[in-house]
Order: sequence, then C-alpha cells, then structure tokens
Amino acid sequence: MEWRSVIGELDLGTERVIASLTALSEEDVRAPSALPGWSRAHVATHIARNADSLWNLLEWARTGVEIPQYASLEARNAALAEGAGRKRDELVDDVRASAERFAEQARTLPEEVWNAPVRALQGWYHPAWYGVMRRWHEVEAHHVDLAAGYGPADWPEPYVRWALTSTLTDMAALPETQRAGLAGYRITATDSGESADLGWAPGGPEASGSGRALLGWLSGRSDGVGVALRPDGPLPEPPPWPHAPADSF
Repeated sequence: MEWRSVIGELDLGTERVIASLTALSEEDVRAPSALPGWSRAHVATHIARNADSLWNLLEWARTGVEIPQYASLEARNAALAEGAGRKRDELVDDVRASAERFAEQARTLPEEVWNAPVRALQGWYHPAWYGVMRRWHEVEAHHVDLAAGYGPADWPEPYVRWALTSTLTDMAALPETQRAGLAGYRITATDSGESADLGWAPGGPEASGSGRALLGWLSGRSDGVGVALRPDGPLPEPPPWPHAPADSF
C-alpha cells in the first residue's frame, strides 16, 4: 500500500482508539491491559508517545539534524510511567493531539527527503517514509492491547493485507537464530496464497490459516485461533514482532 494513503488510515485508526478509550470509566483505565505489567493507561500513553517519537524521525529527515526516536530507553520508560497516572480525558486528548501532530508532519514531508535514512530505537535504519508504516502497526496492534473489545477481527482489511505481506517478508529475512519456535516452518495464508519459508524443507512442518488469523497469531495479538499445523501439535512461539524490514539499511 502506498505510504501516503496510509496517513488517512491512521486518522481513522486513531479515532477508533479514542472511541474505545472514551467508552472506559476511570476505573477501567486503571485496569490491566493485554500487555503484562501495563494498565490501559500505560497503553494509551505509549500510543501517544510513539507518535511523538516517530515525529522525531520525520523531523530528522526534514532538517537533516539527527534526532533520536527516543532520547533513551530509560527516558521512554519514565515518560510512560509518568503519563499512565493521568485521567481518562487527559489520555484521550494526548492520543488525539499527538496523532494530529504526526499526521501533519507526515503530510507535509518534502518529497526530496522521503528516502532519507533515519534510525529506529532498536538501531536499524529505514527510509523516513517507513515511519508512517511503523505507526500503522502501533495504532492497530496497541488498540488490541487495550483489551477494550477491539481485536484482530476488527482490523481494517487494508491493514491486514499490508501487515501480513510485510510480516511474512520480514520474517523470511530473519537469521535462523531469530526465528524462535518457527525455525524450519513454512507459513501459508490460505486466502491469498502468500507464504514464508523459515528454513523449511519439503516434508517439514507447516502453519496455515487466513491472513487475518496468521497476523493475529504472528503479532502476538491472538492465541492462534484459526491457525492449523501440519503435523498436529501445539502452536510454536513466533519471534518478537514487528520485525525490522527486510530491506532496512
């Protein structure tokens, strides 16, 4: 999917997150999310701070002055802990305002810097425009993590199509030591025919399912419902998601 059209998808996704947050009570916001050790307020704060962090990378590309995604991992965690103590309406306002800042930055990014290299917190480089795609993962996956009634079944179809293709491509490029329980597997989407061979050899184990079912499982946002194994057995543990893009530099 062309990255500039994804900005509108982000606007829609953010409004869905805001609708879920607004439906929660103050008590609900303090309750555990789907992420271990995080409340829903932690997740909402992370969604907002992630928008700001990716804004930093676009500003790096725009100005040519290096701006790290986060000042440090410690600073990122401190901001998360501080922000999680706020009331629901403050969280909603923050999610909305930070998303609007990011969208404006992305929409006005000069064409000549779209491919400028910037660095993710994890250390790998990608072209500036890819920050928009990274943000799409954050909005959709962390909406599920709110544990507020939104799940993989609710992901918009354009996101599922792009994210599955991206996930399979990037997984296939992982070194064998980073494939976790999927080393030696073939992963196949039964609806699109897309597949990824993770060191698979004929007669080796295979996992298959609809693109949506596979993405929910591979992203850690479902327990693997709708995914079939051959031979039968327990579902293996996928590698941490999302992955560095296969063509990162």
